[in-house]
Amino acid sequence: MSKICQITGKKAMVGNNVSHSKRRTKRKFNANLFVKKFYWVEQDCWVSLKISAAGLRTINKLGLDAAIKQAAEKGYLNA
Repeated sequence: MSKICQITGKKAMVGNNVSHSKRRTKRKFNANLFVKKFYWVEQDCWVSLKISAAGLRTINKLGLDAAIKQAAEKGYLNA
């Protein structure tokens, strides 16, 4: 699986390492991702999602069912 949040769509960004002499080299800023299992009451099953910390806050705010529906209509979720 790629390093993309399934709820918010967050993925790695590209930026620069800047040294003391201001020399710039490319680097990646990865999303804060982890795999977490949720119990989906409406479907009566366990769902394993790769989500970011922001995605977890979204699920806590909206609820799992609303967050999954919102992610599916935006195209972040492949299910």
